Amino acid sequence: MAGIMGRNMSLVARVKKLKEKRNAVILAHNYQVPEVQDVADFVGDSLGLSMQATRTEADVIVFCGVDFMAESAKVLNPSKKVLLPELDAQCPMAAMLDVEGLLDLKAKHPGAEVVGYVNSSAATKAEMDVCCTSSNAVKVVSSMRSKEVIFVPDENLGRWVQRWVHDKEIILWPGFCPTHNSVTPSQVQKEMELHPKAKVIAHPECRPEVLDIADAVKSTEGMIKLVKESADKEFVIVTEQELLHRLKKEAPGKKFYPIPGMICPNMKRIDLRSVLRSLDGLEHEITLPEDVIRRARVPLQRMMDIGRGD
Repeated sequence: MAGIMGRNMSLVARVKKLKEKRNAVILAHNYQVPEVQDVADFVGDSLGLSMQATRTEADVIVFCGVDFMAESAKVLNPSKKVLLPELDAQCPMAAMLDVEGLLDLKAKHPGAEVVGYVNSSAATKAEMDVCCTSSNAVKVVSSMRSKEVIFVPDENLGRWVQRWVHDKEIILWPGFCPTHNSVTPSQVQKEMELHPKAKVIAHPECRPEVLDIADAVKSTEGMIKLVKESADKEFVIVTEQELLHRLKKEAPGKKFYPIPGMICPNMKRIDLRSVLRSLDGLEHEITLPEDVIRRARVPLQRMMDIGRGD
């Protein structure tokens, strides 16, 4: 154990030195492994990371997350060098939506506006009216002028929005997050039985039947805010397990129980060594066509202008 800690300390020191040399900033999603979260300048959800990307004065952005997140950072910072430490850190949900399919759906509903979950490629964002995150999806859809709203690509999040927005006809795309969608009510109920004093907080990417038994449904940042403000001391957290690392740091003294096996393997592809390698060789730079950057920036900026909903 001491040897591992020593190696990690050496890697951290080298990362910090290279970060200064490159005038770089490291952004990490809440689902990154603890060692990456701890070396990052900012840790957050998709909305928070998008906002942070626009505020940095760094020349280089090292994005520790999955592909669509790094693409969004590039769209919002076209003059900066944006690096994704591991090219195979791909989001399965984002890959479920393609431009051709979205254009076909738009053609079938010509009067509808398109709200796209930020978990989507830059190319598909270029065909959207506005983006949203799990924290502001209800707020974004409610703000649409059209009665018909195409919501892509997360069907579970779209169904959650339907519960709260009753004056829109929401047209859903059959996409999902494999990590969240795999959770069953029986898994959650087992944790509830093991920890009867714990409140259950679930992410809206989960299946509707899982959300039905939760005490609260929140984005990752919403979970952190709720836990810090709550008088309760124990929580079952129904989202990717690495959020617990940040929860324990920001709400010490409280107990958190994950759902066993709730792991995003793609988020786990990035570690300290790949962050170091990315900084050292400026690997792997995100490049996008100028037209995609120009068009995708509009829905992303609208998302940030609307802000959080929880």
